[in-house]
This record gives sequence, C-alpha cells and structure tokens, in this order.
Amino acid sequence: MSDATHPRTDAFVRAAERRLQPFQTKQPTDPVARREQAAAFDVAANRELGISGPDTASEDHTIPVPGHGTVRLRVYWPDRERAAPGAGLPIVLQLYGGGFTLAGIDWVGWNAIFRRRAQDANVIVVAADYSHAPETRFPTQPEQCHAAFAWMIAHARELGGDPNRVGIGGASSGGNLSAAVVLMNADRDRHPIRLLALEAPALDLTMHHADVGAADIKVPGAILRRIGRQLVRGYLGRSKRTARHRYASPLLVKDLSVFPPTVVYTSELDTLRGDGEAFVRRLTEAGVPATGVRYIGQTHTSGGLWYAVPAADHLHRDMVTTLRTLHDDPATYPNVSGER
Repeated sequence: MSDATHPRTDAFVRAAERRLQPFQTKQPTDPVARREQAAAFDVAANRELGISGPDTASEDHTIPVPGHGTVRLRVYWPDRERAAPGAGLPIVLQLYGGGFTLAGIDWVGWNAIFRRRAQDANVIVVAADYSHAPETRFPTQPEQCHAAFAWMIAHARELGGDPNRVGIGGASSGGNLSAAVVLMNADRDRHPIRLLALEAPALDLTMHHADVGAADIKVPGAILRRIGRQLVRGYLGRSKRTARHRYASPLLVKDLSVFPPTVVYTSELDTLRGDGEAFVRRLTEAGVPATGVRYIGQTHTSGGLWYAVPAADHLHRDMVTTLRTLHDDPATYPNVSGER
C-alpha cells in the first residue's frame, strides 16, 4: 500500500494552494461565515479547473416536509429540452456531500457534476438541497431527502422518467443520506430501487470504522478523530445513542438485505475508506450484489478534480457507466449453491 498521494494529485493540490492563497486563511468559527468562505473557494477552484456544467434543462421545486419545513430540489434532464412525459428515462436521486454543514445544488462543482452525469448517462437527475447543520440537525436531513425521493417517484412519469428504473447516489455525507433513504423506503414505502451508488460515504457516525491512518495529511489521528466528532455532534447532537440510529449510521443496521445492488467508490488515502469498504463486505454477506472500487493514491476530494487528475476523470466515466445500467434489464446472478 502506498503512503502518499498520486503524483498528479499532489502536483495539482500544491499548484492550487499557491493560486488560491487568499482562501488559505484560518476558517471562521461561525457556520454561516465558514459556509460563505467555502462557497467562494468552490467558485475559485472550479474556475481554476475549468469546470462548468453543460447547458442542459433544469427546473427547481420546493416541496413541504411534514414536521421539517421544506426542501428545495432541482431536476436535471440530459438534453437542452426537458423530457416529454412518459419518455421512460431512468431517474436518479443525487445527494451532494459537504460534511452535513457545507455545499448545495447551487455550488459550481456539484451543479456541474449533476448536469454532466444526467447528460452523459442519459438519465434524469433529481438533486435535493437538504438543510445544513448545526443550525438544523438530524433527523431533518434524512426526512428531507426521503421527501425528495417520494416526490421524485410520484412525479417520475410526468418528468419523463420511469418509476421502475430508479437509482440513488450520494457522496460523503450525501452517501450517508442516500443509504438512509434506502432504509426509510424499506421501512415505509417499499418502492423498488434498482441501484445505489456511493462515493466516499460516511456510513458509521460512531466513527468506529474510520481509518485515520489512511489520510495523507500531517495531522495526528487523535486530532482527525476530534474533527470528525465535532462534525458528527453538529449534525446529531451529543447523544451517542443517536449516532447508532439506523438512519444516522446505516452501516450498523443488522439486516442489510433490503439494499439494492450497490457500487461503492473509495479512495486509498481517505479516513472514510473504512466505512465504504466495510459496507461492501456486509452487503455481500447479506446476499446483496455489491462492488467496491478503491482509487489508489487518491484522497477524499480527488473525485472533483476533473481535467487535472486522471482518476477523477475515470471516476466520472465509471459512474456514468454504472448509471447507464439503469437502461438495461436487471442482472441476475446464481446463488451460492450455483442454482438460479
């Protein structure tokens, strides 16, 4: 196993640090100010990378979430015109990552990713702009994401989608919420889901699966754990019991057989690698077709470095290929005894 980032990733990060020096100041403690600083960095970094989404059709909606306010969502179609009702395209819920505290569908990077995936995979993407911690805490975020999923299913044909070709995907904290939506659907609606695709997901908020030794940064493991716990407390509060809730830590759920076929992408030098890979093992043990892909020499944020890091471009193409399987009939596999 290597102990450093891939040379291209390292070279880009070093160059970016020099060019984006105005953003290398100490982070403000106020969550709103920190969010604004991070949003400004998102604009500057994606300008540096030359990233912008294709000019595809999109439409915003705000829907009620009983007991949890409202949630804004954005529908992305693969072409410049929205699909005709009943067009039968696969439809995918996508949830952004940002440690439960940052980012959103208006961020340059995430907006570009959702547009590009919709276009390249020829699917409809519905992205939920869930609320941020610490101002808003669990269980509002999973409830908002489940409401977006339920809205997507109810309006699938009207949007040009096929409610029987449904996928869910998310990155980091969005991966956590994506897995939570699968569980909520199993507990409440039982709508068929064909695919779950996760990128660097945080799936155990007790942090028992975090691999602090994986990170290629000069920070002691104890400090990394403290930072992680601060993010978790901001989202969940201080209750250790809440951290074990099935919608907070999907990896700890006893029965994972309710999950659909799943693909999990991890990075070698990411503390969340342990979560994603343990999830793949547990899904496999539960009889769920699950695949894990680890990117060697990459970090938690490598996947967003399009055009600068080959692994990021490969991840995009791999994700597009995975999403395009929703156009096909589901695969069938022999059971462990060899019988179909």
